[in-house]
Amino acid sequence: MTGIAMKLPKNVFLFEVLLYLSLMLDALSVAFQDRTPSAEMTDSMITVASLMSVGMILLLVYFVWLAAQRRKNWPRWALFAVLVLSVVPLVEVIAVRGLGFDSGIEVISCALTAAGLYFSFTGDAVGWFNA
Repeated sequence: MTGIAMKLPKNVFLFEVLLYLSLMLDALSVAFQDRTPSAEMTDSMITVASLMSVGMILLLVYFVWLAAQRRKNWPRWALFAVLVLSVVPLVEVIAVRGLGFDSGIEVISCALTAAGLYFSFTGDAVGWFNA
């Protein structure tokens, strides 16, 4: 931008809000995960998994900011790829264990992400993102 502040289009605003809500749900999910060590998961493995989850959430927050505020196109596609890569194992978990509280939160998070990404590709968001 050249010093002139541009008004954020409504669909881009909705994209940003929905993606941040989704990531907030993901952060709450990580915060309330069972961290009881077992034979399969040692204390250090649980710590590493938690830190990786936090790192991934922070990276995705940065991607949302880049897309919405800095008008970058590639982070939207990265967020779309992350959504696809999240839905596949979620479907497998639901097929095996059914819909539980934790998988229900993940379904809501994926739905918020899908809705946000939909808004980023439609309406007044078209043309907002640079290549």
